[in-house]
Amino acid sequence: MSIQTFKRREDKFILTPEQLDALRNKLLGQMEFDAFCRNGSYEILNIYFDNTENDVIRRSVSKPYFKEKLRLRSYGTPDGDDYPVFLELKRKTGGIVNKRRAAMTYGQAVKYLFSGEKPENPDYLTRQVLNETDYFIMRNKVLPAYFLSYKRTAMFGIKDSSFRITLDTDIMARRDNVVLTGGCYGHRLLPPDTWLMEIKFSGAIPMDFVKILSDLKIYSRRFSKIGTEYNLHRMNKPSEQNEKPVRINAYTDPVLN
Repeated sequence: MSIQTFKRREDKFILTPEQLDALRNKLLGQMEFDAFCRNGSYEILNIYFDNTENDVIRRSVSKPYFKEKLRLRSYGTPDGDDYPVFLELKRKTGGIVNKRRAAMTYGQAVKYLFSGEKPENPDYLTRQVLNETDYFIMRNKVLPAYFLSYKRTAMFGIKDSSFRITLDTDIMARRDNVVLTGGCYGHRLLPPDTWLMEIKFSGAIPMDFVKILSDLKIYSRRFSKIGTEYNLHRMNKPSEQNEKPVRINAYTDPVLN
């Protein structure tokens, strides 16, 4: 098992295909593709946890000074219990993002999240993340609430590897069949051929990149994948006062059953 901790700032942009092509041309020689992008992109699958009243996402979209969320993430669709996955606690405090994650197998994650059985002999840091996850689950009484997937292209700066750009498309979400092994389908959160770009940095944004954005008239904007999913979910539900809680009654997984 392993753990990684990330602390950084993030900014978001919505790109058209034309803007994306122009940006890629400008970034030649400045950015290098992530090792996982050998085929152009890779799939990221997530299960987000919330309670029956959607309190976690409600707090998030209210733009508080501090917010946190719990998710189970895989890169590609798990094809068995030994497939690697990541349990992540993501917190944002005053614009600073802190992400702590523990690596484990899919089978270990399912046993822990749905029966409380922790992996055997975790190292100190993994145990610490699991303890924090225990507290989050107990305090918020969360369940697997919705599935979210997308295709990602990732790059990092040649001069400054801590400066990263991710480009996500085909962003899909659903509240049925909330499992990592169920395939990437659902309702779209952005129109086809639209890209969500996120820049991730620990210090200042490189001035060369700021100039490129200015030249191409690409401007930052607020966009939340989970916030958009929640708003679309509400559109298909009664008014807030009459909305019945959405509850996942059982976890059924074809790999485990």
